[in-house]
Amino acid sequence: MRKMPQTIAVLGVPLDLGAGRRGVDMGPSAMRVAGLNARLASLGYRVDDLGNIEVEQQESTKVGAENARYLKPIAATCRSLAARVERAMRQGRFPIVLGGDHSVAVGAVNGVAAHYRRRGHRIGVIWLDAHTDMNTPETSPSGNVHGMPLACLVGSGPRELARLLGVAPVLDPRNVALVGIRDVDLDERPVVRESGVTVFTMRDIDERGMRAVMTDAIGIASRGTVGIHLSLDMDGIDPGEAPGVGTPVRGGISYREAHLAMEMLCDSRLLRSMEVVEVNPILDSANRTAQLAVELALSAMGKRIL
Repeated sequence: MRKMPQTIAVLGVPLDLGAGRRGVDMGPSAMRVAGLNARLASLGYRVDDLGNIEVEQQESTKVGAENARYLKPIAATCRSLAARVERAMRQGRFPIVLGGDHSVAVGAVNGVAAHYRRRGHRIGVIWLDAHTDMNTPETSPSGNVHGMPLACLVGSGPRELARLLGVAPVLDPRNVALVGIRDVDLDERPVVRESGVTVFTMRDIDERGMRAVMTDAIGIASRGTVGIHLSLDMDGIDPGEAPGVGTPVRGGISYREAHLAMEMLCDSRLLRSMEVVEVNPILDSANRTAQLAVELALSAMGKRIL
């Protein structure tokens, strides 16, 4: 197994164009305020904070088509992010992307995949979320792009994102595992079923436990790949623990289940990159959700109880 890089590149993406509620653009700041960089450094890493990707503001940007709102500026942000992520990895750094809404995953995963594709490898993904994020403009009830990124990465969704760097699909759906799912739109369900991804719902976690689910998820994401990208949406965690998210859904992953999932990923030594998204300080209480996001990132990067 490969050794994790000792230098971390932190990239903020204050993007809220893909979300239905404002405020996630402040997520990167909230996680930095919660001490992300210093706490990562305390684990022995060198931390290079590369600042924020420049993002268009809603007030000065055209919505575009109502079934894929703000698609063009979201795609422009994701292309910029992909280039920055690929560059960081080429320099031997481990990228941690701070969102922003979940549409930033299109840029992050494209950058990681491009880095490994040049070396003849492919990447797997664990998508920890309350939602499957596999809507398309034809199925989405809202037109919000943060509900579409995984569809784009496995080859459907709007062309501007599905072929962000001219390659589609970016991911083999057989190497994609979704964990914690509990809210799927009616018209989205057949898209998910037919896609080839593996979904572990909250019922799976209830019945089998997080340890069994994560063992399977890690196996799926790592089979024939160079390693795993983690896409951590904070609404995957129960809103009792993570209230500061735009689309909370009751009955989510518990505090300890979430930490166990991160610890198991770290133990696998297969984690290659991650993004942490959908922290909305406007809807939060005393920055609790950002603090938890930082704690989970630390567990994924090696922090242990003893």
